[in-house]
Amino acid sequence: MLNFYDFSYELLQEELANRGQSNYRATQLFKWVYKKQVTDFSEMSDISKVFREELLSDFYFPQRKVHTKQVSSDGTIKLLIELEDGALVEAVLMRYSYGNVVCVTSQLGCNMACTFCASGLLRKRRDLTTGEMLIQVLIMNDLLREEGNGERVTHVVVMGTGEPFDNYDNVLNFIRLINHPYGLEIGARHLTISTCGIPDKIKKFAHEGLQVNLAISLHAANNKTRSRLMKINRTYPLEALMEAIKYYEKMTNRRVTYEYILLKDVNDSLADADELSDLIRGTNGYVNLIPFNPVEELPYQRTPNNRVSAFLDRLIKRGITTTVRKEFGTDIDAACGQLRAKEENS
Repeated sequence: MLNFYDFSYELLQEELANRGQSNYRATQLFKWVYKKQVTDFSEMSDISKVFREELLSDFYFPQRKVHTKQVSSDGTIKLLIELEDGALVEAVLMRYSYGNVVCVTSQLGCNMACTFCASGLLRKRRDLTTGEMLIQVLIMNDLLREEGNGERVTHVVVMGTGEPFDNYDNVLNFIRLINHPYGLEIGARHLTISTCGIPDKIKKFAHEGLQVNLAISLHAANNKTRSRLMKINRTYPLEALMEAIKYYEKMTNRRVTYEYILLKDVNDSLADADELSDLIRGTNGYVNLIPFNPVEELPYQRTPNNRVSAFLDRLIKRGITTTVRKEFGTDIDAACGQLRAKEENS
């Protein structure tokens, strides 16, 4: 049987056309499932009984299983979600003044092996399907509805475990599904994909025609340090990455976010700030500084607040638009991949 959640609107149209159905059938089904939250085909009253029986025999909706739930004092929710094969994936809901943001996992484990990231503690086992990414958002919407405030997920960032561009087709299918007006109808500019930097996929993404935000996990401004922190830089050094970013900006005229996690005595000196500003000057991007969440298994320490401020000030004085990411869930397993690693190693 086919998981209904694996189908974007366009893919569902194709599937139904192959069954002799009109494009309007996809509209009907999407409205029932995503607007009315009806997942029983037998209740879809404006669809013929014969077609409903065909849908019941060929499509299904997976159960929404929460294995572990952590709630921070700041309202952040971190979940371990159990997939159909028993695998566990993390998803996080963060509450900003502008909306509810869900951080979505795109792979089961991660092969990028960034030395500062808890996600890399568990190697990649497989890609997640479109439906397995979607269900993370649907479960968070369920939890928000239970709170009774009329709220829903308004923003999605594909920044959880995994490298999204290593699962390109499924991630783009997921983005199109949650953006579609008959789907979850989350605005494209409220969607962000974060990549470690695969140049050919960045260039491909430039031609997708999406107004989705692109974030680059940079974390160092020279090849020596970045190769130490991020294995991918040994294959795609900064020269190749920056060339791809400039191509993306030229094709899309969109800004890029440079994510930069501050690690004590590794990449947080004023000289590092100068090097970073020199690297990205001339691109249409800005820097998002990320305080490090210490992980017991990793050798890095958090940069003190005064040095974070000094780094921030240096970049701003050198003409680089810079922010410091607000921290969420510091009293729970805040680091990406930390909760799943703890569960699987217990």
